[in-house]
Amino acid sequence: MLIIGVLLWGMVTGWIAWVLLGRGTVAWPQAFVAGVLGSFVGGLGASLLAGDGLALRPSGIIGTVVGAVVVLVVWGWWSRRRQPAA
Repeated sequence: MLIIGVLLWGMVTGWIAWVLLGRGTVAWPQAFVAGVLGSFVGGLGASLLAGDGLALRPSGIIGTVVGAVVVLVVWGWWSRRRQPAA
């Protein structure tokens, strides 16, 4: 049950990050990956910095969304960087 919750939260977080960045139509695979990676990057980091540990707290939830936004921004930068020059 926990795995299903993590997967659903990853999708929701990726969608929120996608909407915050105003990228138009959602690419669900990319949003999902950004949400799950953002959960690890931002959620865990924010929870540990706030001293909450691994408990589900507002700092971790906010950190998850911020982490997903960071992952999408870096992903966009990386994909533009790898495209051949016209």
